Amino acid sequence: MNKVVLFLIISIFSFATEKEAYFAGGCFWCMEPPFEKLPGVVSVISGYSGGHIENPSYKEVSSGKTGHRETVKISYEDSIISYPELLEVFWRQIDPTDPGGQFVDRGFQYSSAVYYVNEKQKSQALESLRSLENSKKFEKKIVTEIVEFKNFYPAEEYHQDYYKKNKLRYKYYRYHSGRDRFLNSIWQ
Repeated sequence: MNKVVLFLIISIFSFATEKEAYFAGGCFWCMEPPFEKLPGVVSVISGYSGGHIENPSYKEVSSGKTGHRETVKISYEDSIISYPELLEVFWRQIDPTDPGGQFVDRGFQYSSAVYYVNEKQKSQALESLRSLENSKKFEKKIVTEIVEFKNFYPAEEYHQDYYKKNKLRYKYYRYHSGRDRFLNSIWQ
């Protein structure tokens, strides 16, 4: 391989960096599919963020006593998809006006949040939030929190890609959750 071609290949890969985004949008089963299908998204992992117990179990988090939220960790190539583009997808998956959870899932552990990992993400998340508020899509006040990232613990294996592993159960849950009816009423 000649040196020019090798230099070009190295240059291309040096500009493509993998980054992480963390979004809490209620049931993490419902948050995986919209992100996994996006070009530039490397992986989406369901887990727990923000609480005070290390490596909590689903049972502990769902009790509402750990301070964690169900969260997805998105690894992405920022040369293909940007953080603001991920934020646009996030807002279209949730009810940002609900302080008590998301759809049928109630409690803090199902409330919505954007966890930022640096000041640039914080700024972009706040700008995205202001843009959503200015759109007047929602009659109620937007209450989704923009908070500093402090931890993430992957959920148990049976939660990962639940929508693929348990298609019928997932479809039943998703349909009866009211999520799609709500989202269709806002975004169509």
